Amino acid sequence: MPYHPRRGDVRAVLVESDPRNAGVACRAAAGYGLSQVEVRQSDASLAASFADALPADVLLLCGIFGNVSDRDIKRTVHAAPALCRCGATVIWTRHRRPPDLTPQIRAWFAESGLDELAFDALETSSLTSVGVHRLSRTAPARPPSHRLFTFITT
Repeated sequence: MPYHPRRGDVRAVLVESDPRNAGVACRAAAGYGLSQVEVRQSDASLAASFADALPADVLLLCGIFGNVSDRDIKRTVHAAPALCRCGATVIWTRHRRPPDLTPQIRAWFAESGLDELAFDALETSSLTSVGVHRLSRTAPARPPSHRLFTFITT
C-alpha cells in the first residue's frame, strides 16, 4: 500500500493488544507516510475498541481463529455482519491442522449471510488457509457489546 496510487483513499483502523506489535505497526505506518492508518493498542475482542470506525468495508479476522475456542470462532463469525457495511469483504485465516475446523467456519459464515468469494488452502500444507466472504445484505446497525473471543494461552 505505501506506493499504491490510491493509498490516500484508504482509512484503516488496526487494533492490536500487544504493545510491541502495535508499536511496530504504528512506526511502519508513519514511516510510509500513511497518516490515514490508525493503530490502536486495545482489545480487538471488544467492538467498543473500534466502534467509531464501523461499519467496515473490509474486516480482517486474521490471527484469531487458530488461537481461540471453537465457540468463540462461531460467536465472532456470527457477529461479523454487525461490524460491516452491506457489500463489505471479510478476510479470515485459520490453520487446517486436525481437527480441520475450516469447513465449519465456512458454514458459519454462510449461516451469517456472508457469501464465500474464495477459500484458499495449500494442498501441501495444513498450516495455512484464507477465506474471503462478502456481506450481501444490510446488517444490524449496532455492533455487539459482548466479548467476541478470548485468546487461549498455551
